[in-house]
Amino acid sequence: MSLRYRDKVVIVTGGSRGIGRGIVKVFVENGAKVLFCAIGAGGEAVEAELNKAGPGSCKYVTCDVSKEDDVKRLIAVTVEHYGHVDCLVNNAGWHPPHKPTDDTTAEEFRDLLNLNLINYFLTSKYALPYLRQRHGNIINVSSVVATIGQKCAAPYVATKGAIVSMTKAMAVDESVYNVRVNCISPGNVLTPLWEELAGQTPDAAATIKKAETYQLLGRFGTEAECGLAALYLAADATFCTGIDLLVSGGAELDYGVKSRITS
Repeated sequence: MSLRYRDKVVIVTGGSRGIGRGIVKVFVENGAKVLFCAIGAGGEAVEAELNKAGPGSCKYVTCDVSKEDDVKRLIAVTVEHYGHVDCLVNNAGWHPPHKPTDDTTAEEFRDLLNLNLINYFLTSKYALPYLRQRHGNIINVSSVVATIGQKCAAPYVATKGAIVSMTKAMAVDESVYNVRVNCISPGNVLTPLWEELAGQTPDAAATIKKAETYQLLGRFGTEAECGLAALYLAADATFCTGIDLLVSGGAELDYGVKSRITS
């Protein structure tokens, strides 16, 4: 079996479920040594499951990426355990329930900026000295809504758009060290968070069914497909830096009914 990232050391934030779990799984399946973090339950079970399957390995640590000291410890633990870092995948974040701008407070916006954006900056900042030694790479997980917008989600869209812009700026700065910085922007991927948000609507099953039609491919993406996109950027796309890879099933393409004007 061809292992595309054998013995490379990868950090994945928010790796215990959803897209993060899919990324951890794909890297482990391709021979990597993955240290992943999250808060809450579930990380230990993912660690045990993926280590049993191999052929790579993973280690779970708790980390609140909204706290700078936790981020410093995350990088320190990785280097202490593995000796170096080849790849950082910034994934941890949250999509709050949809809410109009008029009902969103400045404090809510600041909290989301800290969680979704500043954590990416800090994790990159503390990992970069080690990534430079290895000519490694960073992969930031944004969202297709950074390109197309989203209803009643201005703060979330702002954080994801900033991630894409920060990716390009870091790619410029880090090129002198031969460190690549890229981004993936998933569209509708059927994750536990997506199902939770659907559960807040009057008919969750109907909401999910309707959302399948938003993609040209007529279905949701999978966690594994996001993992494969990240692996491609880390292992194969060695002449790509500063790019935003849309993993969206074509959701951003073609005209559709957009008018919100009512008579």
